[in-house]
Amino acid sequence: MKDSLQDYGYLREKMVNTQIISRGIKDPKVLEAIKKVPREKFVDKQHMDSAYEDRPLPIGMGQTISQPYIVALMTESLELTGSEKVLEIGTGSGYQTAVLAEIAKEVYSVEIVPSLFEKVKMLLKDYKNITISNHDGFSGWKEFAPFDRIIVTAAPDHIPGVFIDQLKDGGILVMPVGVSTWSQELYKVIKRGKNIRKIKICDVSFVSMTGKSF
Repeated sequence: MKDSLQDYGYLREKMVNTQIISRGIKDPKVLEAIKKVPREKFVDKQHMDSAYEDRPLPIGMGQTISQPYIVALMTESLELTGSEKVLEIGTGSGYQTAVLAEIAKEVYSVEIVPSLFEKVKMLLKDYKNITISNHDGFSGWKEFAPFDRIIVTAAPDHIPGVFIDQLKDGGILVMPVGVSTWSQELYKVIKRGKNIRKIKICDVSFVSMTGKSF
């Protein structure tokens, strides 16, 4: 396969049709964002030809870029309209961040690994609505709280209270939870005053969340 934008554009369109729409993702904003963001730019060079395969890929430092369908599913679960301020815990490759930025008004993303933070800063520099920080995601990002939406792309063993605290009333949190990478569950959490509704979306496998748990 030739390394060309045309080839990757074809693969991206095919990925959306065969991996995402076929599994029930319907939000046109999410589908358009996935079609627009070049996933091959967010993977290591040796994995570029696998960028549109139906699986996560390693990005170094024990981290991965999530399976395309899971990125679409988590994004759709946030129910974005385009006016939201979103907190992302775990910038990682920056791919999920870019997809969010195509829809949301503002994206604040936290990455704990310094080398990934430096790399992703360059990858996302053209997005003027993304702000990135290198700190422990378990603390959220109090400076810019509260947030309309929060998405977590690594799995702690519980839902930290600080995420609920930094979520606006009426806001939505989407995150995986579980000790083992083979027994995690993806949840959608809706905050209505003091009522916290927790909905299981599906079983998943994410890298474990690192940092100081609260």
